[in-house]
Amino acid sequence: MIEHDKHQDLKKIGAKDSKLLSKNRREILYSQLKNIAADIKIKHLSPAEIDELRKRFTLNVIEQQIMLKLVKEVKHDLEAIYIDAADVNEKRFGLVFEKEFPRAKIVSKHKADKFFPVVSAASIIAKVERDREIESLNLEMSEDIGSGYPADPKTKSFLKKYFSKHKTFPPFVRESWDTAKRIRKEYSDSKLTDYFDSEKKS
Repeated sequence: MIEHDKHQDLKKIGAKDSKLLSKNRREILYSQLKNIAADIKIKHLSPAEIDELRKRFTLNVIEQQIMLKLVKEVKHDLEAIYIDAADVNEKRFGLVFEKEFPRAKIVSKHKADKFFPVVSAASIIAKVERDREIESLNLEMSEDIGSGYPADPKTKSFLKKYFSKHKTFPPFVRESWDTAKRIRKEYSDSKLTDYFDSEKKS
């Protein structure tokens, strides 16, 4: 959360979409944002929590409800709430905020971190928090697990190797994650193929 007259400060320090900034630059901005923001709320969800919620809700709804919970924790009158809409329908994603905060201006947009410095600032904070978690996991595993994103070959290689050895995923991996499901299926299919191949030979 930021006071209206501090918006220009976000632009001055170069707050923009976290994906366009280097890791070191994000860390520097993170420190500066702590001094500019009137309040910062952060929520970490464990893989187990997400897996449990995924039994009943989509990821979009989970994100929406966590965002809403954090906004409710802000003990100030809010003039405006800017939201990076996770739903394909921006308006629909923002409706729950309009209902809970009828006096606030609700701006629910796709890629809001590209257009609104206050959302850019939030994306930087989230990205730094995530980077730190990944670094912690690297130390815990004594191995470079990659970025943790599904398109990262290093991450996929780590997960495949781990699952092949342990027949399960480490506790920091969501079982409901599509990447995890695919790896589990690939492993199951390969074992099935091995079984039928051995049957043919015998």
